[in-house]
Amino acid sequence: MILAEKIALLRKKNNYSQEDLANELGISRQSVSKWESGNSIPDLDKIIKMSSLFGVSTDYLLKDELEVETPSETNDIEEDGRPVSLEEANRFLEDTPTFAKKISFGISLFILSPVILIILGGMAETGIGSITEDMAGGFGTAILLLLIAAGTVIVVMSGISYGKYDYLEKEKIVLQYGVSGIVNKKKEEFAETFQRNIAFGVGTIIVGVIPVMVAAGFGATEFVEIICTGVLLTAVALGVHQIVWAGVIQGSFQKLLQEEDYSEESKELKKKTGSFAGIYWCFVVALYLGFTLPTNSWENSWVIWPVAGVLFAAVNGIYTSIIKKRQK
Repeated sequence: MILAEKIALLRKKNNYSQEDLANELGISRQSVSKWESGNSIPDLDKIIKMSSLFGVSTDYLLKDELEVETPSETNDIEEDGRPVSLEEANRFLEDTPTFAKKISFGISLFILSPVILIILGGMAETGIGSITEDMAGGFGTAILLLLIAAGTVIVVMSGISYGKYDYLEKEKIVLQYGVSGIVNKKKEEFAETFQRNIAFGVGTIIVGVIPVMVAAGFGATEFVEIICTGVLLTAVALGVHQIVWAGVIQGSFQKLLQEEDYSEESKELKKKTGSFAGIYWCFVVALYLGFTLPTNSWENSWVIWPVAGVLFAAVNGIYTSIIKKRQK
């Protein structure tokens, strides 16, 4: 039970209207209404006054996990960590959907970047239309580089503007009273949307594979297979967009609540493993460019990225396990 619900429960239990409680505390009725709706949190002095008025402890009011009323007493607990207020948490949660939309769109552009090149290359190779291999390679490569450049700008600029919240991911934080309850409530409200988007994203990627399998099974022409590959990449881009969008927003709740990948233990571990990701992806980029530029095989080299992504998860998991064993 969160602070907002406890205030409403105690008010009704003691036969106070919102106006009665407001008069007792020397505030407006609207302030009480905002507390009970979770749109704002009372100051500490108001918490203390309500503790005395309702005959419960401040711990009961402030700690969401306490469901049983406890008598009024002094029990101050000091916690180490950077304090995060309700206003700070709300700003972060309000900015996250915009960041999620931009970052997921940027990643989708990376996945879509070789589609035009692949299709034009197939048209030139199979003699469809009047496109030469030089035209296909030149125009297709230009589109590919343009989409990669656009995606890079979007991802980098979004990361810079969102970087002001990096401390939530790297430092130990302490949510001020009542904040964790409100964040948990918003997380629960988003749970269905999160599950729906993950399911849609995975389903879209799986459906994207079907045209490729059908084309191979029925012995379709080379150009049809190329079109099916383009459809697959488009489906993957759409599916990844939904998965990343939902994942970033879900991650914002986990950052504030310090859960899963953002627990205190995980933060300490990331400090020791953070450099690995940068080194790994620099190596992948060098491999991609080193293979593609001399051979001009843009229509094939895109495979490096999904393979690198799968390998990263495996290698990073092994590397993290080794660090954990050393810590123990």
